[in-house]
Amino acid sequence: MEKTRKIRTVMKSAATIEGAGVHLRRAFGFAEVPSFDPFLLLDDFRATDPRHYLKGFPWHPHRGIETITYMVDGTVEHGDSMGNKGVIGAGDVQWMTAGSGVIHQEMPKGDGQGRMGGFQLWANLPATHKMMDPRYRDIRREQIAEISGKDGVMIRVICGKVGVTEGPVRDIVIDPEYLDVSLSPGAEFVHPTKLGHTVFAYVIEGKLHSHAEKNRSFANGDLILFDDGERVVLAAQEEAARFLLISGKPIREPVAWYGPIVMNTDEELNTAFDEYRKGTFIKQRQA
Repeated sequence: MEKTRKIRTVMKSAATIEGAGVHLRRAFGFAEVPSFDPFLLLDDFRATDPRHYLKGFPWHPHRGIETITYMVDGTVEHGDSMGNKGVIGAGDVQWMTAGSGVIHQEMPKGDGQGRMGGFQLWANLPATHKMMDPRYRDIRREQIAEISGKDGVMIRVICGKVGVTEGPVRDIVIDPEYLDVSLSPGAEFVHPTKLGHTVFAYVIEGKLHSHAEKNRSFANGDLILFDDGERVVLAAQEEAARFLLISGKPIREPVAWYGPIVMNTDEELNTAFDEYRKGTFIKQRQA
């Protein structure tokens, strides 16, 4: 019989301000390394007041990581030092591999009702890939497969595999899985997971309970980190529920992290910021 993952810990996202004044909730971050290896941070930036997001995230550098932005409302305009630019909207994903270095900006805009929101996940890169060439993968909502069954479970497969359905984001170093799962009232979600991988769920609507702790509820803004095992079992309570299920292969390397740059040693970190000051940070230029 498959071993169901038990809950290791539950965390409540906490309010913080980033960028030029963007109000958001951080589900986990610096203080939780290495519990979430290979992931570094998850921010929930859903908002209804334009004053809380319009100032956005002006030009800033990244090196040594991947940033994954998943939109649910509004849009984000982005541009970078290599001349790339574009807009992602509700249901879209941007998977950016900063690698050796990117300087970019992200400027959120609300929809017709002023709603703007989504989630940004930071994934670490192993030492062998820290200085790889940067790349973008902009995934439109129509490219993301949706699986809807009679059991009251609907899944958007961004990355990874559900049955024979594979997400559009592939060939990522940390072998990640990223699912957006919606459950009808009382519906149960059972999903296989790879042994040794870090697995967590972040609740974004309704209330959930786990197979092992049916008397305990998990609501919007709760993050559930699981112990090791071969499957995850979560169920909605009396109302519909929605959550993100994310997993990846731990890197198990030293982490030297300051601001938007994550390396393996303090020396590498100092080099990155020194290059940024000198104007030699970008290794791949616009063609």
